[in-house]
Amino acid sequence: MSSDAVAAEPALTSRARGPRGGKSAPTIYDVARLAGVNPSTVSRALSQPGRINIKTAERIHAAAKELNYRLNPMARALPTGRTNTLGLLLADITNPMIFGIVRGAEHAAAQQGYTLVIAESQESGEIEASTAERIQPSVDGLILGTTRLSDERIQRLADSKTLVLINRDGQGVSSILPDVSPGIEEAVAYLASFGHTSIAYLSGPANSWMRATCWSALLENALSHGMSIAEIGPGVPTLDGGRAALARVLAAGVTAVVAYNDLMAIGLLRAAAEQGIEVPGRLSVIGFDDIFGSDFTSPALTTVRTPLALAGERAVSLALEILGAENAPAPGDDEAIVTSLIVRGSTGPAER
Repeated sequence: MSSDAVAAEPALTSRARGPRGGKSAPTIYDVARLAGVNPSTVSRALSQPGRINIKTAERIHAAAKELNYRLNPMARALPTGRTNTLGLLLADITNPMIFGIVRGAEHAAAQQGYTLVIAESQESGEIEASTAERIQPSVDGLILGTTRLSDERIQRLADSKTLVLINRDGQGVSSILPDVSPGIEEAVAYLASFGHTSIAYLSGPANSWMRATCWSALLENALSHGMSIAEIGPGVPTLDGGRAALARVLAAGVTAVVAYNDLMAIGLLRAAAEQGIEVPGRLSVIGFDDIFGSDFTSPALTTVRTPLALAGERAVSLALEILGAENAPAPGDDEAIVTSLIVRGSTGPAER
């Protein structure tokens, strides 16, 4: 047996008895015998597509399918140091805003033969840090989708593992950032056209980079239109967080609200409806992200749309490029992740 054939075996599923002593699982040698090739050729065909003759590869894949043979990516990591997995950490997996990021990231990962491992931090920086440290040895790279970590902890992770951030400027750490300026500029101009002169920003978590970025853009645009603006928060980025903010919104005396995310905006809409406050009318409300279901509310929510699936795709592409993965797609720096205003029923003329 050749030396490369022996080396290939640890990267693939080994023969083992089932829990009841049933038939052994097929091995690389079984596939090689059926296909009439060396085990090393099977290894290259199944783990490094494009490295052998197409007809030979087709014969090997047909044999593997007939035997119900599967690669073992964790075993492959032993000789190569690679698991072909990426970890995606998210602050709140129940937030519909996450759906787009996950779908985009999963699509990009699957195209390159990578598996995505998803974990949640429940909006806790401490849980996020411990979770990242726990899964770090098992993945090739980490993507922090909505991180609540400090810059120091982010840098510590980046020093030991390929790391990409979404919606967070990592101060030297690779990141995918949406351009919030176009959407916010449209939103403020739209409110100004309806005669609104006072806005409240329903703020998100204190340690959110997006919260500070959106506030800065809102402040600049409000002042340029001669409007007054107040920040209400920081707050919890949930339906309950939006609901709880209604009293402070009313106390601020504003006629329009821009929320940190759609969930907070929808919570505010529900609280206003319960108290008989007309939206639009007494208040105009704008959300952020355009999550699934943001048009199911009554009235339907006007919102600033973020192309979340594109952000997820770009984050995975960037991680694979950093890893030097074979045939990794270019992250597409020329394709900006630009926000835009989606007008629905929750905005209207300022009440006189």
